[in-house]
Amino acid sequence: MHILKLIFRNALRHKLRTFLTILGITIAILAFGILRTLVNAWYSGVEASSSTRLITRNSISLVFSLPLSYKEKIRQVPGVKNVSYAIWFNGTYISEKNFIPNFAIEPKTFLELYPEYLLPEDQKTAFLRDRKSAIVGRKVAERFQWKVGDTISLKGTIFPGTWDFVLRGIYYGAEKSADETQLFFHWNYLNERLKKTTPRRADQTGVYIIGIDNPGQAAEISEAIDNTFKNSLAETLTETEKAFQMSFVTMTEAIVTVVQLVSFMVIIIIMAVVANTMAMTARERIGEYAIMKTLGFGGWHIAVLILGESLVITLTGCVLGIVLTFPAARYFGNTMGNFFPVFSVSTITIFLDIAASFLVGLIAAAFPTWRAVNIRIAEGLRRIG
Repeated sequence: MHILKLIFRNALRHKLRTFLTILGITIAILAFGILRTLVNAWYSGVEASSSTRLITRNSISLVFSLPLSYKEKIRQVPGVKNVSYAIWFNGTYISEKNFIPNFAIEPKTFLELYPEYLLPEDQKTAFLRDRKSAIVGRKVAERFQWKVGDTISLKGTIFPGTWDFVLRGIYYGAEKSADETQLFFHWNYLNERLKKTTPRRADQTGVYIIGIDNPGQAAEISEAIDNTFKNSLAETLTETEKAFQMSFVTMTEAIVTVVQLVSFMVIIIIMAVVANTMAMTARERIGEYAIMKTLGFGGWHIAVLILGESLVITLTGCVLGIVLTFPAARYFGNTMGNFFPVFSVSTITIFLDIAASFLVGLIAAAFPTWRAVNIRIAEGLRRIG
């Protein structure tokens, strides 16, 4: 108990130095937590992927469409339970800065394949009945203060013109990893209009979403689907939803790697700062440690004092950094929600913060502890004054 009291008093002996060191650790832990959360957000689509869903797209590129006639042929492949389809619409709301991911979908099968999107039953019924209706995620509705019954107008880019929808539902994610920033509307509404304006673009879809019973047969089913359309005008590439999402992450893999490296560099830099602080502290107290040795205190007492002081400083900064990480993550999540639909601090990030703080505290105190424990009493006493 007396040692604990002494540790805390030693930590506060040079208040300005301790305050600045804690401030540096707090900023470092905050930066580390936000950067790790950013990396997790980058992979959120991959982590949220289902092992029971496959994605079929044009083998050349995602920008090329597939005929609607493929649906029934895919359904006949052994192991396929359900088939839906969707196409990227890319409409803008008022201006381009109001980016919303929006898709034309086949509503009934799509909602069956994505049970993580929770929609009240009455809203679901209204959405299925009204061909000009749309549903949006909770975050989108909160962002633009939309409510059920509102009319939403999107300006088409890929499909020119003004497109009006009636908001019939607001969906919620069953889990934190669910994307609540999207807008979905009826593919039939898009297709009917295309038949009148640009018939050659009608009866086409971007991707097929395929539900399967056995994830262990995903490779076999994917190969069977692709073989079905081999040597056709629109050959297909079928892969798991996780692999499909991972292909987008791979495009920016270099950026993700740099962010990860920066997050660990932050810890290394703050380790140097704490090590310098503890080295100065131990050097100033060499005489005190020599006197303690003459009074009968062993080397482990001195080691506990130095290590304890280092850990008190680093863990105090760690706690403050973790506390500040949550409001900072909410702020970044609100401002960058267009790019990172899921931006929340994970439990693993908190554990990494604590582990990094312990590591910094121990390593920073290692050399000063070794120096203080091994110094001779006579040499230490000569340093007094």
